[in-house]
Amino acid sequence: MTAFLPASALVLVAVCPAPRDLELARVLGWYRIPLRKAPKVVDVDYLAFYQTAAFGKDERWKVNTLAEVRGHELTTRAALLRDEPDHPRANEEYYKIQLGNLIHLSTPIEAGNWKRLTFLYTTGDYVNRAATLKDLVVRDEERDILWHSLRERSLQSGRYQPADLPELPLDEDILLLLGGLMLK
Repeated sequence: MTAFLPASALVLVAVCPAPRDLELARVLGWYRIPLRKAPKVVDVDYLAFYQTAAFGKDERWKVNTLAEVRGHELTTRAALLRDEPDHPRANEEYYKIQLGNLIHLSTPIEAGNWKRLTFLYTTGDYVNRAATLKDLVVRDEERDILWHSLRERSLQSGRYQPADLPELPLDEDILLLLGGLMLK
């Protein structure tokens, strides 16, 4: 990896369906996610791009690239892709995720047995250590910490009200671990 992510960084792994989408992210500094298919929380620290079969034999089914998320807004597909005004979804709402420079992984995260993926939440620590997509899955008590962090982030952004996102019980050991992650 060119640069290691902070261990407590919130990372959204998102499908990148075609090379053009990655080029738009590189050149224009944004990525789009259809609102109707979007995960509940898009206010994360980094976006990692899972490349589909459209990337060709050598580049498909892996995460090669990620970018720091600088913000997001809601707009239409037509406003984002002005060269496609007659697209069937031109008037649908999309998140425009503003990005920093692309970061290229020196060792890609391979799909392994997983080939289909839309979204996956993980942390910087998991990205730093992952060899396959399966290694990005946050389990056990760390999963509670991840969801608690996502919930807090969404509440801070004002996108959701507490009733929209369930409160996850955190015992004292998990709160201590959470405090340690936030200090890293």
